[in-house]
Amino acid sequence: MTETAPRPTLEAVAERAGVSRATVSRVVNGGDGVREPLVERVRRAVEELGYVPNQAARSLVTRRHDAIAVVVAEPETRVFADPFFARQLRGISKELTAHDNQLVLLLTEGRDDHARVGRYLAGGHVDGALVFSLHLDDPLPELIQRARIPTVFGGRPGWNDGSRDVVFVDSDNRGGARDAVRHLVGLGRRRVAHITGALDQTSAVDRLEGFRDVMGDAGPGLVAEGDFTPGGGERAMRELLDRCPDVDAVFAANDLMASGALRVLRERGRRVPDDVAVIGFDDMLPVAEQTDPPLTTIRQDIEEMGRLMARLLLGTGGAASSVVLRTTLVRRASA
Repeated sequence: MTETAPRPTLEAVAERAGVSRATVSRVVNGGDGVREPLVERVRRAVEELGYVPNQAARSLVTRRHDAIAVVVAEPETRVFADPFFARQLRGISKELTAHDNQLVLLLTEGRDDHARVGRYLAGGHVDGALVFSLHLDDPLPELIQRARIPTVFGGRPGWNDGSRDVVFVDSDNRGGARDAVRHLVGLGRRRVAHITGALDQTSAVDRLEGFRDVMGDAGPGLVAEGDFTPGGGERAMRELLDRCPDVDAVFAANDLMASGALRVLRERGRRVPDDVAVIGFDDMLPVAEQTDPPLTTIRQDIEEMGRLMARLLLGTGGAASSVVLRTTLVRRASA
């Protein structure tokens, strides 16, 4: 059997540095009022002894946990299947790691999970929350407000009535949708259809409004509701072709639905882009570059959205005000 060496204590560091325990505590916990020569002595002693602060004790002193909750209002089957979430989480993780914060991932499957997440946030385990993929009837915003912790939302909150301060990071969904549809119209397409995302989310609503900004009253037959998944894109595309066989262009509210629409068009013998031009939204390279043909789409910087959310929450991105990022059209072979 191997005996484990005793863990160095605060007292041991104080003895090695020749200072008081209180001085070591202030240095380790980032406090002020310690002269620089003493700070250097404490830091050398910490390094020599391999001292690691007791996080629980440190939290009692600083009232900080160096942990941030990332709440995704989706079931795990959706989160781990959709590369959008991986990109946003990567951006968040990079920023939190750069500032020595831990990421605590919380997912919601149903109402019981909402209550569990609310209790966890109110329990003082984390210093703040990053929340995204909210739905319009989601109880999470109310639960978070009760928890009284700093929060930044991913996406424009549809429930915001101006009664409280809300900080969010989003892309210009409506403007990006307008660019997509204008591109299709500029190609000479006249029967332009739209596959929406789930309309209980503001990103889908904003993209639908952008479509309508250009097409006006295109007729209800040219709009079919999807759900941001490939299967939803397939179902919506079949519905559109059954209702409007002469459709000559499709704007899908994300790349995954566009990939589903491309499969259905191929099954129905429609050539892309000759017969039907297709454009998506997101520019997720694992999807957009591997479809057949490669997908023209609207690029939003998903990873940067995650980084900005974390910066705003940690206070490293300047004043905590909401940010809306620009989108750009990326042309490939589908339109």
